[in-house]
Amino acid sequence: MLQEAELSAEAASENNLGGSSETMYFIGLDVHKRTISYCVKDAAGRVYQEGKIGSTRRELDLWMRAMPQPRMIAMEATIFGGWIYDHLLPHAEKVKVAHPLMLRAIAAAKKKNDRIDAGKIADCLRCDFLPECHMASTEIRNRRRTLRYRNLVIKQMVQMKNRVSGMLMETGVSYNKQRLHKIGYFAELMSTNEEVNESIRPLPKLSREMICRSQKLEYARSARWSEIHF
Repeated sequence: MLQEAELSAEAASENNLGGSSETMYFIGLDVHKRTISYCVKDAAGRVYQEGKIGSTRRELDLWMRAMPQPRMIAMEATIFGGWIYDHLLPHAEKVKVAHPLMLRAIAAAKKKNDRIDAGKIADCLRCDFLPECHMASTEIRNRRRTLRYRNLVIKQMVQMKNRVSGMLMETGVSYNKQRLHKIGYFAELMSTNEEVNESIRPLPKLSREMICRSQKLEYARSARWSEIHF
């Protein structure tokens, strides 16, 4: 009898904390820039809890402490989803990310708001209908972010070089194409070539300054990359 009473007390304690260890809870998240709407359902589809929290690590930590266990979490892939995925991964049995277009096709509804969307995601997760997409590792995503930034810097630098060449051709200035973007030749061209009109002289100089800043930024990024990965 004593053992039965102890077991009953333990079960009641677990229920007060959010359920026994045998009950899986399914949590759908509708993620936005500043807020996250959530819906928690049990295996039978009953809503355990729903609401909204801020999109910050501190609020996520407080929220996770109040959620029942064990739990599975799903959310739609968004630009904000990466860090949330990484932050929640240690605190759930599984964290899944849904393909946005396929999810809309499966869970289309006439009425649409954040609370309903979170509930639909929880239902798809619960019924194993979630159109899961691949989530690259944190390291891979960090490398991709660095490469995207590098591509942006290089693209802007090339645009500025083309802009300088275009201005000189537009105003009939003769120049050496191979040497134009060498610092010494460019400075000499701007200061001594009489074909350079005074009205455009500041513009190539400004463009040259921007090119130099982009080059320094790329050198700094490359050096930092080498320190981290080699």
